[in-house]
Amino acid sequence: SKAMDALNRMGKDDAFAAFKACCGSTKYAQAMVDGRPYSTVEALFSASDKIWSQAERDDILEAFSAHPKIGDTKGAAQHGGKWASNEQRGMSAAPAAVAEAMARGNQDYESKMGFRYIVCATGKSAEEMLAILQARLLNDPDTELRNGAAEQNRITHLRLSKLAAELAPPSL
Repeated sequence: SKAMDALNRMGKDDAFAAFKACCGSTKYAQAMVDGRPYSTVEALFSASDKIWSQAERDDILEAFSAHPKIGDTKGAAQHGGKWASNEQRGMSAAPAAVAEAMARGNQDYESKMGFRYIVCATGKSAEEMLAILQARLLNDPDTELRNGAAEQNRITHLRLSKLAAELAPPSL
């Protein structure tokens, strides 16, 4: 496909930056660069899943820290790269009470778990993201590391799809 050709032809630094924008783990991005060429988007997803499944705690936490906090619109614009603001769109319409509860919940979560709350925010309302946060606050940190890693994998897939779409503009 056009997208995979473009990805396979990219210089190492550009490819590394592109993969790091999809998942903030340095080891993940390097392994994705080293895994080229990819013949199809499915092969890309498959390689991504395999690499992510082998991620260690530090790699996972590095990826988490590359995300803005849910509800931090300024952080989303600066910190999460070009896709984070759009992914968190559901928070932009949040009533003040929900936004405040999310900010408190984020603090409680980080205090208890030792890392940032990660949820695949695409398509979720502020109320849904808050309800998920409140439910996940009841878990222990090891469970939440796994939950967050699974959410990160969903985010990575969405971003890899966006990357492929950007690399293969529709032909007129």
